[in-house]
Amino acid sequence: MGNGVLLNSENTCKLVVEFSICVMESKEGYLSDEHGEPPRSASESVDQESVSSLCITESPKPQHGKHGPSKGNLVKHDRQSHSMRDGRPKKGGSGGKGTWGGLLDTGDDYLIEPNDPNYDSNEDHSQLNASKLSGAFEEYKKKATVIVEEYFATDDVVSTVNELRELGMPGFHYYFVKKLVSMAMDRHDQEKEMAAVLLSTLYADVIDPPQVYKGFSKLIEFSDDLVVDIPDTVDVLALFVARAVVDDILPPAFLTKQMTYLSKDSKGVEVIRRAEKGYLSAPLHAEIIERKWGGSKNKTVEDVKARISNLLTEYIESGDKMEACRCIKDLKVSFFHHEIVKRALIMAMERRAAEGRLLDLLKAVAEEGVINLSQISKGFSRLIDTVDDLSLDIPSARELLQSLISKAASEGWLCASSLKSLSFQPEKRLLEDNASRLFKMKSESIIQEYFLSGDVLEVISSIESENCTSSDELNAIFVKKLITLAMDRKNREKEMASVLLTSLSFPVDDVVNGFVMLVESADDTALDIPVVVEDLAMFLARAVVDEVLAPLHLEEIGSQCMGPDSIGNKVLQMARSLLQAPLSGERILRCWGGGGSSRHGWAIEDIKDKVGKLLEEYDSGGDVREACRCIKELGMPFFHHEVVKKAMVSIMEKKNERLWGLLGECFSIGLITMNQMMKGFGRVAESLDDLALDVPDAEQQYTRYVEWAKMAGWLDSSFCASRSGHTVENGSCL
Repeated sequence: MGNGVLLNSENTCKLVVEFSICVMESKEGYLSDEHGEPPRSASESVDQESVSSLCITESPKPQHGKHGPSKGNLVKHDRQSHSMRDGRPKKGGSGGKGTWGGLLDTGDDYLIEPNDPNYDSNEDHSQLNASKLSGAFEEYKKKATVIVEEYFATDDVVSTVNELRELGMPGFHYYFVKKLVSMAMDRHDQEKEMAAVLLSTLYADVIDPPQVYKGFSKLIEFSDDLVVDIPDTVDVLALFVARAVVDDILPPAFLTKQMTYLSKDSKGVEVIRRAEKGYLSAPLHAEIIERKWGGSKNKTVEDVKARISNLLTEYIESGDKMEACRCIKDLKVSFFHHEIVKRALIMAMERRAAEGRLLDLLKAVAEEGVINLSQISKGFSRLIDTVDDLSLDIPSARELLQSLISKAASEGWLCASSLKSLSFQPEKRLLEDNASRLFKMKSESIIQEYFLSGDVLEVISSIESENCTSSDELNAIFVKKLITLAMDRKNREKEMASVLLTSLSFPVDDVVNGFVMLVESADDTALDIPVVVEDLAMFLARAVVDEVLAPLHLEEIGSQCMGPDSIGNKVLQMARSLLQAPLSGERILRCWGGGGSSRHGWAIEDIKDKVGKLLEEYDSGGDVREACRCIKELGMPFFHHEVVKKAMVSIMEKKNERLWGLLGECFSIGLITMNQMMKGFGRVAESLDDLALDVPDAEQQYTRYVEWAKMAGWLDSSFCASRSGHTVENGSCL
């Protein structure tokens, strides 16, 4: 064969097998170049079986040498730099002078031969699909990296948004989130702040919320690999997660859910704990987090709404459409333009003299493309959904809105056929009288003042003076207004709203009706508050934990949901799942960084210590009223079983029944419920073995006290005193 090299069939087979293994390893290493991330799915890696199927099947014994498989994991964790240069050999190591080319390189037009005895049509189909998917993902990764690099160099948010939108492939956007944050983590505070601002801009408009969620999940999952290149990964990534929660692009429930997927010794657990306890639980945490990297250019929803109102007010006074358009563009919130339409229409209905000018502005922004037709229609639809509530303040709101729709449709900048019909809009249960309208206005003012002062007693006094007839409908309206306003604010106000709800002493039916109204309007609320499902579900779960509502009330509220696909139904499902989780009471109570009172951030160990001290003080002093006041001030009714347990242990150890009288007083005034009594006695039963080491007759004492408690009505008659037959959850015998 001239000067060529003659290979026998055995050497050829060896070379093919060894080379295919090298190709597999190099591909795995390349696909996981992001801080050693192992391939997770078909969208992130080439299917190993598809690659290996190209090897010759009649191969000799496997070689265990330089290129042979080792006993460890075949996935290599290559820690490459963030440089744009591709470090792989040119032409995959197969090109160049004096080479034969790639033995497995078949080219783009390669087809598996159907006549091959090893041919499998299913394998052929999956091979091609995996190859196409892998190729698309590789292309996306390269372009996404370029976009991030250019953004850090130019700080041009608008250009970056447009480039990512043109890139397409929304199913891979989670990788952009992961890449943006991981690259920013390895840079200065300026780039970190830029990354946070860009994520808020992209959220929901370009990158869907589930993709943002998945991107942060990936970052948490692979934090053990990130820490190799970025030593302070735990702190920096925790701050990114906290910032995402504060910016409302991640729900607070993200932290709880991630903990269930992580191993206890992983860095991801440290990240979650640092985000929750180090940042989100701190007083004024939102302001601190937003300024952590030298100031925030990010705009919260509340800030944007204020700026929209200001620019519309200025436009009404000046009539300068060009300036108004410039201000709208400067907001850089194209996904939120429906709010501009809605507020402009409301102003037109409130200020009849300005109607023509406001409609001219909406027509101009629609024709010039500043606000697209989809956002125009969405703004009108939102107003149609809330027109009944608006009628409380503007009695002729329905007729005025119908007139505005007709004018906009006749001028050609609104497609009226895409809107709901006002004529057949179902009427909601409303309170049309003047007293009801006045109460609604007053209640908002009362709640706003409460968020500033935190004075619960002042709120109760104001409600009593305004609702002198104790109308159940007005109470329900107040509950709805309180939670709606809190959901549009920070965690501090959400915590305050839950605390106030436990202090109002409204009849439970009024609270249920308030939540029914919230669930019914959840679809409309979602337009203003994207995370309404998570927030409203947490408020429902918190009300059950605080014993404002009973678990059975969830079924009553759920019966009001419009359908299985409604947002209200999703709220109920999430609330149930939150309540069924292990240690749900403790987690739900601390969901917004509080401890059930105005003093935020109490740890469970701190509460246990406080319970022990107040029982010691009562045992020595004997002031029942003071002890009850201290228990109530803990603000943790779901944790009152700890009071029962510690009191019972002290009674059994010291043979001092003074604390028995305290438990009786707490039960008689409703401070400690039967459910909490049963939980407390159940916990004592679980600890009898340990208690018997110090108190030999602990089991006999416990049995006697259980009988006394049953006679006093503290425990249900079905409660079982046997340790083996006791169920802590419900106190029943098995």
